[in-house]
Amino acid sequence: MNNTTYRYGDLTSPEVANELHGKVLILPVGAIEQHGPHLPLTVDLDIANAIAMELARRVGGYLAPGIVYGARSLPQSGGGPSFPGTISVRGTTLVNYFVDILAGYARSDLQRLVILNGHYENEPFLFEAMEVCREIGQLDRVEIISLSWWSVVKEDFLLKAFNGSFPGWHAEHAGLTETSLMLHLKPDLVREIRPEHSRPPLSGVYLHPIDPMQISDRGVLADTTKSSAELGAALFEHICTELELLLDKPHGMATK
Repeated sequence: MNNTTYRYGDLTSPEVANELHGKVLILPVGAIEQHGPHLPLTVDLDIANAIAMELARRVGGYLAPGIVYGARSLPQSGGGPSFPGTISVRGTTLVNYFVDILAGYARSDLQRLVILNGHYENEPFLFEAMEVCREIGQLDRVEIISLSWWSVVKEDFLLKAFNGSFPGWHAEHAGLTETSLMLHLKPDLVREIRPEHSRPPLSGVYLHPIDPMQISDRGVLADTTKSSAELGAALFEHICTELELLLDKPHGMATK
């Protein structure tokens, strides 16, 4: 295992071409979003950045500066705008923003660009931005893997962690997994209160008008009471291992 973290932002301009040649660059993407009364606003980027940093160590890749701001928080998957602290970007603006950033990195002499998302609502806009980049020929010389960290979590892990009552990733906003990961990664930022909401919202259902207080517990969509640093450590290792295995597989993408 490589114990060195290589940061893209630490490079000088003349160093970029030589240092990135044939390497993997990992770009974490998050949001500034309310995560209930117990977690900080930066959870989505904090988790994605920590996973990306560990993955970069393991594969000898580079860690790109994270994208801080993200897509609009929705009531059924993020609590929505009714809770203070969330800063959102409109989808149309976000796609164009992602296109410019992804195209810029894709022009580097990379082997592979890994986009690691930590904000549920970002995913479709990242995929749309990738499609735009592909259509305009910006992805011809680089392999890209774009995914959210929860996409690699196995069913057997969820079955054990949730004792068969997994509410769905849309409802895991500020729930058991994010709270446990933050207890492992940044315990000093986790407040003692553990919100509990027994009626998670349905996935893929948009309701208007809606009372956010009825579908959440102060912005938390599920249960946090069984969260722990031990579960967070196990989940973190599970995610990093699965991502490392994913990067090790041939994907049949574009070659230089």
